[in-house]
Amino acid sequence: MTGIDTKPLARPGAAPGPAPQIAPYRLMVVDDSAVIRGLLIRSLEADPEIRVVASASNGEMALTAIKRHDVEIVVLDIEMPVMDGLTALPKLLAAKPSIKVIIASTLTRRGADISMRALAAGAADYVTKPGASVLTSADDFKRELTAKVKALGQACRGTASQQRPRATSQPATRAAETSGGEETRRAFTLRTAGREAPEVVAIGSSTGGPQALFRLAAALRRSVTQPIFITQHMPATFTTILAEHIGRASGFPTSEGADGEPVRQGHVYVAPGDFHMTVEARAGGDKMIRLSKSPPENFCRPSVDPMLRSLVTAYGSRILCLILTGMGQDGLKGGRSVVETGGTVIAQDEATSVVWGMPGAVANAGICSAVLPLDEIAPYVASFVARAAR
Repeated sequence: MTGIDTKPLARPGAAPGPAPQIAPYRLMVVDDSAVIRGLLIRSLEADPEIRVVASASNGEMALTAIKRHDVEIVVLDIEMPVMDGLTALPKLLAAKPSIKVIIASTLTRRGADISMRALAAGAADYVTKPGASVLTSADDFKRELTAKVKALGQACRGTASQQRPRATSQPATRAAETSGGEETRRAFTLRTAGREAPEVVAIGSSTGGPQALFRLAAALRRSVTQPIFITQHMPATFTTILAEHIGRASGFPTSEGADGEPVRQGHVYVAPGDFHMTVEARAGGDKMIRLSKSPPENFCRPSVDPMLRSLVTAYGSRILCLILTGMGQDGLKGGRSVVETGGTVIAQDEATSVVWGMPGAVANAGICSAVLPLDEIAPYVASFVARAAR
């Protein structure tokens, strides 16, 4: 397979099964290796909810293909001849602003840095791909890519409502579309915010998180002097680069958390890839970071829930927790612990989230004091910190 494949791509050996309940998500795979393109296509189309409608061997061919095919999601390689992925990305988004682009990169420092630049330039997510020699047996990679494609496909189609509740303690509603296309009203309650000034800010995020974190951290710099703990679902190396980018974007001193490191005011600590980051209270009230390789939670390590549980133990009710865009429901159990102790949880709204999984879980559980567009979170935090401190 070379160049652009414009024919419907079959699923060799795929067993027949029941027809999917939704129209398959329409993909284009862009990679200069014909072997990897073929492996990606076979892996993706093993799921009946996914159909690869085109493939291309470089960014220039991808631009041609996207004009000829109704594509919702693009899996885009970085290193390609003629036109690489980073060059093609803004052109693809300009040609079809509604598409979601998943960057495929290597698990190296250079791959991580390029991926972070691509996310800042508008890519929705990334995957770290193994080499062609092991891709056939890389089941974790295949599951991750398939899950991200389906989550982004659902978001691309706008299957959920874009309304958000007001930041009050009264019940609020958002529209929920039924299978028949009629709207119903689904209520979820917003809690009264905690009354104590927070001593710590905790942030959890996943899909779409890096882009949100860059903007949010920059805006928080004007009002937050508390330590900030961030758990973003990312592998090692990528979290190192994420911390560097957050530091440059915000001006906060930012680094990956290190085991035994004392917690300092005004610093941002990012959970390092493959470790849970927690905080331990020491004699005299000092706090210390601890790293753990205890089992993954919510299929993730690092995970938001263990971070939040430890903060509840260390800080009690003086916690402000922000749950940003991401797949799944990591942060829900920990968020419950925060509010049960008297802390405050706020969530990013659906309209500004790349995927409204994590923030949607806490919003629908009724544990949030506000559900806000990304750019309204920092002003809310500033107001809350000032009000609670009085």
